[in-house]
Amino acid sequence: MKIKIIFIPGNGGGDTNEGFFPYVKDNFRDKYEIISPGVYPDSLLARAKYWLPYLEKLGADENTILIGHSSGAIAAMRYAENHKILGSVLVAGYHTDLGMIEEKLSGYFKKDWNWENIKNNQKFIIQFNSTNDSFIPIEEARFVYEKLGSDYHELNQGHFYPQTEFPELVEALNKYIK
Repeated sequence: MKIKIIFIPGNGGGDTNEGFFPYVKDNFRDKYEIISPGVYPDSLLARAKYWLPYLEKLGADENTILIGHSSGAIAAMRYAENHKILGSVLVAGYHTDLGMIEEKLSGYFKKDWNWENIKNNQKFIIQFNSTNDSFIPIEEARFVYEKLGSDYHELNQGHFYPQTEFPELVEALNKYIK
C-alpha cells in the first residue's frame, strides 16, 4: 500500500498550502500520496473534537505519516495515542496549554498524555523545535523529546512560520521512508 503524508496546520487559521508545507509537498509528491486539505475545520481553535475525527476522515492509518505544525503537532500526538500510524513529524510541538485560553479551549490538554501509546503506535517520531520560538518555550520541546525518544532536532528558526523552505525536515524524513 502506498505511503500517505497528511499535513496538519496550526491553529489560528493555519493552512497546509502556506509556510513550509508546499516545500515539503514538492519534495515528496512524486513518491507518496499527499493529503493537504488547506484550512482544517474549526481552524481558529483547532479543537480536538473536530480535528481528530477529521484525521480519520482523511484516512490516517498505519501507512500514514502525519506532519503537524504547532497545534497540528499536538493533534498528531493525540491521534497516535489511539491509532496506529507509520510515523509523525512534530514541528514546534509542546505538551501543555502554555497558559493560553485558545489552547485550553482546544480540548487536547484535558487529560494526561499516554506517552507509551504515542511511541508504540508508530514506527518513528521526528521532532523539530526552536530555541527562539516566541510561542513554545524550549523546555516544552525537550520534555516531549524525553517522553517520546524522538529523532530530535533543535534549530534556531522561530516558530517555523512563515518559513517557506525546510530542507532539514525533508532530509530527516527521507532517512525513515527510503
